[in-house]
Amino acid sequence: MRGTGKISDSFTPQTAGAFMWFRNLQIYRLTDGWQYDVATLQDKMAAHIFRGCGASDMQARGWVPPRGNEGELLISVNQQWLVCLGVEQKLLPSSVVRLYAQDRLSELEAQQGFKPGRKQTMEVTLAVMMELLPRAFIRRRLTYVWIDPQGQWLAIDAGSLAKAEEVIEHLKQSLGELPLIPLNTRLSPASAMTEWLATGDAPAGFTIDRDCELRAADEERATVRYTRHDLEASEIAHHIAAGKSATRLALTWQDRISFVLTEQMQLKRLAFLDVLKEESERQAENADELFEADFAIMAGEFAQLLPQLVEALGGEGESNV
Repeated sequence: MRGTGKISDSFTPQTAGAFMWFRNLQIYRLTDGWQYDVATLQDKMAAHIFRGCGASDMQARGWVPPRGNEGELLISVNQQWLVCLGVEQKLLPSSVVRLYAQDRLSELEAQQGFKPGRKQTMEVTLAVMMELLPRAFIRRRLTYVWIDPQGQWLAIDAGSLAKAEEVIEHLKQSLGELPLIPLNTRLSPASAMTEWLATGDAPAGFTIDRDCELRAADEERATVRYTRHDLEASEIAHHIAAGKSATRLALTWQDRISFVLTEQMQLKRLAFLDVLKEESERQAENADELFEADFAIMAGEFAQLLPQLVEALGGEGESNV
């Protein structure tokens, strides 16, 4: 059974069965070396499914079915793919380990008549940590990945680069190699956003919203943030004239998707127009169909948004990798 390996019962996504519209995009480009089809990719992912933390493990990660604990590891709709990485982490604060270790060290000092040395202290602390691990609290999270093989896009719904790199690392382990590069544009997002603010003109298809962040380039890196503020105000122009550049800017694309573009080429706080979600509800007759309709509409919007955003940033540049 391809891609339907048993997932540890200890990991049950809280949103099982419901599609979660992406809130962030860490954007990558698939290179010409990407030759995987659905069956091949699922076979490789199946060897790296989520199995949960063992008694002595601090963390475990692996692929989980995007719909929940049952089903395929890869969902394909209209040649758009969705996969999901599950991560489980044990929470064992160092302060708790130190507290238990100190009690053990005090007992040891009383027994041997002298204070434990550095080596003994390290051994006792490690032993205490291994004893406490099976009783540690567990935190679980999901990270979804959209793959467009034809458009050569891969985007991760992660709020930080570290979480995106966690997915990339596991994908590389699963495939053995990963023909993937970060998206790079001829104009840096910072320079383009600063120009748009300075002129008051957004690129074609986009409108400037009311949130932005401006930062100075000197050592102090003075930062000004505006929220729900008129960005055409003279004070914005004054900050730019003083040498500050835009590091974040809220935009809306085609009156369909709102987001914040960052200087690192990240899209954050994605918000989809209600009519898009209503459209998927009209297309679906049951939960499975609604899941696929939601994903298909979201992926289709991304496949149009990203090329227009790249064009607004001067087109694609050479990779920095």
